[in-house]
Amino acid sequence: MKRGVGYFLRGWKWALLFLALPLYGEDNVIDEVIWVIGDEMVLKSEVETERLSAEYNQTPLEGDPYCVIPEELAVQKLFLHQAKMDSIQPSEEDVTQRVEAQLAYIVSQIGSKEKMEEYFNKSYADYKKELSETIKKQSIIRQMQQKIVGDVKVTPEEVRRFYRTIPQDSLPYIPLQVEVQLIALSPDIPFEEIDRVKNTLREIAEQVNKGEREFSNQAILYSEDYESARHGGELGFMGRGQLVPEFAEVAFALQDSKRVSRIVETEYGYHIIQLIEHRGAKVNCRHILMKPRIDNLAREKSLHRLDSIRVDILEGHSSFEKVAHSLSVDKESKNNGGIMKNSTSNNSLFEMQQLPPLIAKEVDAMEINDISQPFVMTSEKNGKEMCVIVKLKNRIQGHKANLTNDYQTIRSLLESKKREEKIREWILQKQKEVYVHIKEGWCNCDFKYPGWIQIK
Repeated sequence: MKRGVGYFLRGWKWALLFLALPLYGEDNVIDEVIWVIGDEMVLKSEVETERLSAEYNQTPLEGDPYCVIPEELAVQKLFLHQAKMDSIQPSEEDVTQRVEAQLAYIVSQIGSKEKMEEYFNKSYADYKKELSETIKKQSIIRQMQQKIVGDVKVTPEEVRRFYRTIPQDSLPYIPLQVEVQLIALSPDIPFEEIDRVKNTLREIAEQVNKGEREFSNQAILYSEDYESARHGGELGFMGRGQLVPEFAEVAFALQDSKRVSRIVETEYGYHIIQLIEHRGAKVNCRHILMKPRIDNLAREKSLHRLDSIRVDILEGHSSFEKVAHSLSVDKESKNNGGIMKNSTSNNSLFEMQQLPPLIAKEVDAMEINDISQPFVMTSEKNGKEMCVIVKLKNRIQGHKANLTNDYQTIRSLLESKKREEKIREWILQKQKEVYVHIKEGWCNCDFKYPGWIQIK
């Protein structure tokens, strides 16, 4: 597939390699400027970094990497040059969120901040600063692209005409997709079990408040948010909108970093929170999450209830949609007749690998309108155990895209094509307006955008 509008913004996980590659400079290779675009430069070291990143991520390049990569970087610099002229600035909040998310991912992959510093041979603060600059540039480029492209709209007639121009052997293949309905129940938890969890959290809080224990150590030992537990319960800087309301209310109200919060109940379980730092509209804190255990009796009770519901629906005494609306604890689907929503495509169709594994296993052997036997699964959203039944509402076999079943896919292709055309026209025009110089030895290329060498 051809590179689209955002082809030069490789997935963010490349940051693992991006900042690891002062390796090029460390080999005592003298860096040099190989392209100049306006007041922006492309360095030879940047090309090497991207080349190694492409190799590491097994990203295919369409041509000689020493031609393709410099041009990709030059296009980025062209956007950045124009963004300066247009006074485009990134959202600091957006940049901060992206930086924190990427740092959290990197630390989780490597194991700790200390190991990360050792791996990249630089301090956490220096790494964070460099990563922040990279993400700022990415954000500026995206904003510049959006300004150039604007709001691309297509009419149904345009979509139909576009579909007729696509050769049959070039139509995208749409894998098998399914539409699934869900009814989920949460097994009842005895009050004694809730009391056990709360008492444990109170004991931990009391010990920390008295200075007898370190909160971070207790988080490692007891927290059931295993991702943050690896970092002593630390969540990183987050805005209110990134936290569930009950948690945010308490976290943002904390003022004393030596005191532990009251117990907070959320959809994830029960928490205690310790403030690390307030910074503007964000807060960084540690937490310990504990979840009440579900016993076999409660689990079997919920499964038995779902079995009765399934029989009632199959015998026509009720409908799947009505029961989902009135009883299901799955907030995302209950008000839509139990129909699951695909957060990736923003519609109700799933490829099999996009479904939660246990649901996919059930659905794979079902016919349309079949309802599964009750089974137990863990919610991917909050990690809680649920008892569920699922219904296969529809199955669309794998096929070449067509207007009847895949109108939105065809429409998206056309919108992408229009965006690419606008970007291409803009680049070709800017080549005539912006100063460009390519160092000798780097211009004997068949560039994607002809016109670079015409401007001296």
